[in-house]
Amino acid sequence: MSSSHHWLTTCPKGLESLLAAELVALGAEDVRETVAAVSFTGSLTVGYQVCLWSRLANRLLLPLVRREIDTSDQLYETAKGIEWEQHFSSHASFAIDFVGTSRSIDHTTFGAQRIKDGIVDRFREIDGNRPNVDLALPDIRIQARLHKGYVTISLDLAGESLHRRGYRSGQGNAPLKENLAAALLLRSGWAERAAAGEALLDPMCGSGTLLIEGAMIAADIAPGTLRASHRYGFLAWQHHQPELWRRLLDEALERRRVGMEGLELNITGYDSNPRMVDYAIENIVNAGLDEHIRIALKPIDQFGKPTAERGLLLTNPPYGARIGEQETLVPLYEKLGLVLQKNFAGWRAAIFTGNLELARKLDLAPSKQYKFYNGSIECKLLLFDDLTSKSAAIAERLKTAPPRQEISPGAQMLLNRLRKNHRRLKSWLEQSGVSCYRLYDRDLPEYAVAIDYYRLEQGGDVLHVQEYAPPATIDAGQARRNFEDVRAAVKAYLPNSQRFYKERAQQKGSDQYQKLGSANSKQLVVQEGPARLEVNFTDYLDTGLFLDHRPVRKMIGELAAGKRFLNLFSYTSAASIHAALGGAEKTLSIDLSNTYLDWSRRNFELNDLDERDNPLMRANVQEWLERGIGEFDLIFLDPPTFSNSKKMAGSLDIQRDHSELIRGAMAKLAPGGVLIFSNNFRKFKLDEALLDSFRVSDITAATFDPDFARDARLHNVWRIEHLHQPQPRDPYAAARDGARPQRRSNRGNAEQSAGKQSVWDRSKW
Repeated sequence: MSSSHHWLTTCPKGLESLLAAELVALGAEDVRETVAAVSFTGSLTVGYQVCLWSRLANRLLLPLVRREIDTSDQLYETAKGIEWEQHFSSHASFAIDFVGTSRSIDHTTFGAQRIKDGIVDRFREIDGNRPNVDLALPDIRIQARLHKGYVTISLDLAGESLHRRGYRSGQGNAPLKENLAAALLLRSGWAERAAAGEALLDPMCGSGTLLIEGAMIAADIAPGTLRASHRYGFLAWQHHQPELWRRLLDEALERRRVGMEGLELNITGYDSNPRMVDYAIENIVNAGLDEHIRIALKPIDQFGKPTAERGLLLTNPPYGARIGEQETLVPLYEKLGLVLQKNFAGWRAAIFTGNLELARKLDLAPSKQYKFYNGSIECKLLLFDDLTSKSAAIAERLKTAPPRQEISPGAQMLLNRLRKNHRRLKSWLEQSGVSCYRLYDRDLPEYAVAIDYYRLEQGGDVLHVQEYAPPATIDAGQARRNFEDVRAAVKAYLPNSQRFYKERAQQKGSDQYQKLGSANSKQLVVQEGPARLEVNFTDYLDTGLFLDHRPVRKMIGELAAGKRFLNLFSYTSAASIHAALGGAEKTLSIDLSNTYLDWSRRNFELNDLDERDNPLMRANVQEWLERGIGEFDLIFLDPPTFSNSKKMAGSLDIQRDHSELIRGAMAKLAPGGVLIFSNNFRKFKLDEALLDSFRVSDITAATFDPDFARDARLHNVWRIEHLHQPQPRDPYAAARDGARPQRRSNRGNAEQSAGKQSVWDRSKW
């Protein structure tokens, strides 16, 4: 075999970017992320180092073949055609992990059986012997993945999953997996804090996994050195190099010895359950860390001040997965919040929870948050660097606010309406978690403004006020007085907010999206669902985020899993961000403006999304639809009402040109795909000829959240599909037959995309 191999490491969903960075540090090259996996190239030494040192990976796979198959016989022939005798002998035992189904292979056990037949028959033809199947402790483990008609067959050189370090013999009902615990520590900045000599505390430590993984990071302990049997999948592999492996293992053991001798950090865990304390002590002893980690029985409300001035408090409190449990956990979160506020100034707190409603009971404002998955449950890691009470801070701001100024009757009337609107939206805002919304939009005829509220990730409130140009019949002096009322009401509504005022006149042609020329640019970050997005309140008329399209972006995120997503007139690519975070296999965002493409690039970076999987293209959309290449499963077409940018040869008029745009986009839409077409032209009429060509559904009514419900003409949205769609397979058929339906991957790796490479090849653009 060659000295360099193509490898694939798997991991829990949400750990991909961390794993990619870890692999680079271990010497990997050409590192590429996909959903729940990272591929790379590297020598056998790098492969061994991953097995020894990766804190985040589950398995290390060596892909042997990738082939398109339609029948079970083709699967058999594919397996039989692999030179298995080059990898293991007929005297070794093996097992097959098969994932995926198709029309002809509708059960994972059947798929594994056909591959087993191919392997066994090949060995029989070569030497007359056959290797045995051992599902419990095989010498060789093989993984097969069937996805989109292609099967990939790989050797699993990890054997048992790498997250099983070997120290855990006791655990509770819902333990964190070891690699997820390591990821939480790394995201919380523990490696840097440990190097600075800070302390680590878990006040609800359960079976001690966070503490053990934290000590291993601090002491430079390779996780692979704790696997008691060292039963790796490569030990029976014919290309295994025992001397190389022994040398790397000895180096890791020496680093462990040195690290343990120098480990003098304060690492402590508490729990209120005596049984869990016993489990934690047992696991710590198994890991050989009993001299370095202290465990005690102590409930959360008995905490005093820590002995260390600085440190990381990281914990995974229960979050009420079962109905009725949430209410019983409210006091726990409230007590934890009070303890942090009272005793842990100077520390960083990191709370991992699957229930943001409970997390709000901490009464703290997170400085950062990261999305992870604990099994199938979407969770958030919330980082708190300021441990002062959020409600107390608000009360203090109100107490120190300047004395209330008398305002005019008109301003008071507008202020009352702002408060009324907030009361109307309050329940929805609390349930949805929406942090940027429209508070007011020309509710009162005298005050023709739109007022949007933004809560910044950095902390603080922003009110963005856009004044609609008054009609010619309104006296200019009265218009100025009305606007002064607006300013007074907005200031009285949120005295300590940042406030930005703009005039929203009718925009035409090249005036659209022109820079306003502010000398005090404000580029800040907000959260929308899972996405972090940059907004700018000073340089342009719009902020970079069209709030009325929030439900459309959410819909795109929900539709995007495993899809190839195309965003036409992508603006700042907020829809592409939602698609990528929703599991899109690939996204492509096209816009003519370099300004907005650069803005898009910053948005992708904010969300740790690799531009290699989410390319940006500068192009005239109308021209690209005529000459561009590619097929997509989900397309978002959201053109401006009118544009005659100097970068364009002609102009775009949405009423005149929409039919041509839609037909061009539909030519790029794969069978079974969906086009979401939107515009904000209030007098828009859809070309009825489109109804004869495609399946068209007006979904406008479903795309307004309560903050925009007053104006049903603000935008128009259609769902458009091909008339003759392929019949969907019953998603429950495999489950009834004993197999588990498989979810599609969100960002295809290099292997999965081999047949579609031209879509993403920049040289073809």
